[in-house]
Amino acid sequence: MNIAGNIELKQFLAGVKDGFPIFLGYLPIGIAFGVLACQYGFTPLQAILASALILSGSGQFVALATLAASGSIAASVIACAVVNLRYTLFAVTLSPHLQGLKLRTLAWLGHTITDESFAFNSARIREMQASPQSMMGLGTIAWLGWICGTTIGAIGAQYVGDLTAFGIHFAIAAMYAALFVALANNRTQIYCGIVAGLLCLGLYFLNHLGLGLPVYWFTVITAIAAATLFVLVIPDKGEPLGHEEQIEAARLEGAHLRQAEADH
Repeated sequence: MNIAGNIELKQFLAGVKDGFPIFLGYLPIGIAFGVLACQYGFTPLQAILASALILSGSGQFVALATLAASGSIAASVIACAVVNLRYTLFAVTLSPHLQGLKLRTLAWLGHTITDESFAFNSARIREMQASPQSMMGLGTIAWLGWICGTTIGAIGAQYVGDLTAFGIHFAIAAMYAALFVALANNRTQIYCGIVAGLLCLGLYFLNHLGLGLPVYWFTVITAIAAATLFVLVIPDKGEPLGHEEQIEAARLEGAHLRQAEADH
């Protein structure tokens, strides 16, 4: 009986369970991308491959918009790369928890990093419930959700009209709002999110006055500005664990130590 293999599978399935809400959230957004990609001249196979190889909702939508506006593949690739620069920071943040893994494992974890998977994995790391296997499970189910949504949209676009008339673009905003509500742990994080939202609305208003800033910069600018402001003005020192939480943390740490001894 391979105990280590069973433990790894259990952790992978725990990650899949954590990632199932992301799977459901990616379906409508993937459908929207599949529909738009086919409207811009992609074949269904090209749209599906784009989602399988890129896995970036905002990046792919920006790339589509840039390609439609300029017709330049190079400009489209550059725009997508700029929007996705934040994934470098996500990878650096997670890297201390992924020491000693094989290159192919790190490559897959890197490929499946998204805003949502990073948020969930960060929360699990704080709770001392994350492992490379759980991160792989979460990333894999999220990747499948994005591909399934794109497939439905790309194939469905051949038979139905414009699904964007039903407000399908709102799905991505709704998913981010749900993640914010679920993962904001204290007042500082809540206020930071609210300020970031207000700054984003401010940039939108300034654009109407002639600022001319591409919309895909809104999130990057407001997130950096709000986070910097709150780090300098109201640093998030975290909330002390209650008595029950301290007991649970100690229990989890003891379980990890016992497992490490058993593996040896």
